[in-house]
Amino acid sequence: MGCGKGETLIRLEELYNIAGMGVDISPYSIEECLEKQRKRVPGSGLKFLLMDGSQYKPEAPFDIAICLGASFIYGGYARTLKALLSMVVPWGLIVTGEPFWSKEPDPEYLRLTSQKKEDYASGFGGNIAIGEEHSLNCVYAMESSLDDWDNYETLQWNAVNEYSKAKPDDPDLAELMERKGREKEYYLRWERGVLGWGVYIFRLPK
Repeated sequence: MGCGKGETLIRLEELYNIAGMGVDISPYSIEECLEKQRKRVPGSGLKFLLMDGSQYKPEAPFDIAICLGASFIYGGYARTLKALLSMVVPWGLIVTGEPFWSKEPDPEYLRLTSQKKEDYASGFGGNIAIGEEHSLNCVYAMESSLDDWDNYETLQWNAVNEYSKAKPDDPDLAELMERKGREKEYYLRWERGVLGWGVYIFRLPK
C-alpha cells in the first residue's frame, strides 16, 4: 500500500519470483512502476493499481501486506495495522515502516509542521506495542541509524538539485525547491536525532 515507484516489489520479484499488487494514488509513480517492471522483470506476476489505497479491497487475502511510510493513507499507524489485518491470510505477515519520537519534539517544530506529539509513538518499541495491542506478534524489527537518516535526507536534497538542472522550465520547480529547502531546515534544526524510523514485521495469529 502506497507502493510509490515500486522498488520494494520489483526487488522482491527479482529475488524471489513473487506475485504481488502495488497500490498508489500517484499516476507518475504508477507509470514508473510499470516502466521498471517492463525493463527489469518483464512477464512477472506483479500488478500495479492507480487508486486511493484507503478504498482498496483485495479480491483474495495475501500472504504478506506491506505499508512502508504511508500510514497517512489510513489516518495513522493503528488504523493502518487494522487495514492490513484485513488483507492477509491466517498466520500471514504484516510489514510496516513507521517513524517514532526518539526524543521529545520541540513545540516550535510541531507548530510549524502542524504535527502533534500523538502522531507518532514514543521510542522504537512504541510501534511494537501498538502492534501487540492488535494481537499481532512482532517477529522482526530494525531501527534505522542516524547514518541511514542522513543518507536518506541528503539523497533527496541532491535529487531535487539534479532535477532543477534537468528541468529548469518546470513551472512547479520554484515550489519544489522552496519545499525541499524548508524540509532540509527542519531536518537539520529539529528532526535529526529526534525523529526515528523503524521497520517492523508482525505475524497474524491463527
